[in-house]
Amino acid sequence: MLRSRLARPDRVLRLLDVKPLAAQPGRAEEAVTASVTDMSAMTAACAGADAVIHLGGIPSEAAWDGILEVNIHGTYTVFEAARRAGVPRVVFASSNHAVGFFPRTQFPVPDYAFPAPDTYYGVSKAAGEAIAALYARRYGMDAICVRILSCFEQPRNRRMLATWLSPDDAGRLLDACLTAPSPGFRVIYGVSANTQGGWVSLDEARALGYEPRDDAEAYADEVAPDGADLDPADPVFRYLGGEFTFPDLDAGNLD
Repeated sequence: MLRSRLARPDRVLRLLDVKPLAAQPGRAEEAVTASVTDMSAMTAACAGADAVIHLGGIPSEAAWDGILEVNIHGTYTVFEAARRAGVPRVVFASSNHAVGFFPRTQFPVPDYAFPAPDTYYGVSKAAGEAIAALYARRYGMDAICVRILSCFEQPRNRRMLATWLSPDDAGRLLDACLTAPSPGFRVIYGVSANTQGGWVSLDEARALGYEPRDDAEAYADEVAPDGADLDPADPVFRYLGGEFTFPDLDAGNLD
């Protein structure tokens, strides 16, 4: 989703995944196969980089052991590898689930809202933000935590009419994170300019130079043909985290 949107004539993208990747012909790309939990591989991958965008991890709720190893230990590994390699900036893909139990009655959720995670996954994102704060303050690294809401090619359900982050806006947001001068430590939200939005603050994102252009309302008739308005009585909309706050994700129900 982001490779073409972050490409620039003066920028080389070094792409890393646990599965083999191939650099695309005609693009300034390099491909690395490694795990974010492998310190030596990550340190080597960071060598010579100007910034790291850390998107790797288990992308939803899972049992604690996997979340601990990949999302928490993996995020520590990325920051420490960046420090060892002298990388001055890390952009960390956090999540709205770090504050998923923030109630709708108190929207918009402010920048830097205290963690209110809704899952082990949300806990891992709050932990990652704490790691980012440590590396920013102890080592002077620029560390931007992006609490992404719902980033997909298009909205998939009624909730995403408020929480959607379009691929193009995701590219704009991450490019702002890469180019903002001396941002220090930031916690910002990633969402598009949705008509039914306003759930979170965009003040800090805009301060970095981000200006969303897309609106989930363009898909309202397709996503919610029976009426696009959000029902505040629906439990999906009671908290920012939506279905991640439901009891079917209680620890006893996880593998």
